[in-house]
Amino acid sequence: MTEVSSLTGRLLVATPALADPNFDRAVVLLLDHDEKGSLGVVLNRPTPVDVGDILEGWGELAGEPGVVFQGGPVSLDSALGVAVIPGGPAADGPLGWRRVHGAIGLVDLETPPELLAAALGSLRIFAGYAGWGPGQLQDELTEGAWYVVESEPGDVSATRPQGLWRAVLRRQRSELAMVATYPDDPSLN
Repeated sequence: MTEVSSLTGRLLVATPALADPNFDRAVVLLLDHDEKGSLGVVLNRPTPVDVGDILEGWGELAGEPGVVFQGGPVSLDSALGVAVIPGGPAADGPLGWRRVHGAIGLVDLETPPELLAAALGSLRIFAGYAGWGPGQLQDELTEGAWYVVESEPGDVSATRPQGLWRAVLRRQRSELAMVATYPDDPSLN
């Protein structure tokens, strides 16, 4: 496995120094990462829009909160479905689901929802995605914009997505756990 492909399925956690407002305290699940670029979805940006309002039949399958998440600043008019299939990496996925990493995979939203309903452990719908061209993410990693950590299936379905940035950092067994205590606005200290 090359270094480039090894980031698929991992999380990018925005450092406090990351200045881009699109990614302030963002937790990005990388769905694809290779020499051609990277694509991921921001896991902690819920919108007020119910999934059922825009994708008929999928609202009942979406985990709490059952809203669409802003997956990133690219192609906000497109939707991506990310689902966890219980049973882990050894389990065969159902028709309409493609494994990304472990039990986490992409859902083909053209598939009738009832074909996937029994197999899904959790589902999130994202409007848009985060994307990087060739070498762009590596440059941001070198600049210290992101922490790269392992994902867990529960990250996709966190019931309190606004607290995911702190929760992911807190579970790290390194100095990153201390970053979770970084204040929202350091100038107020």
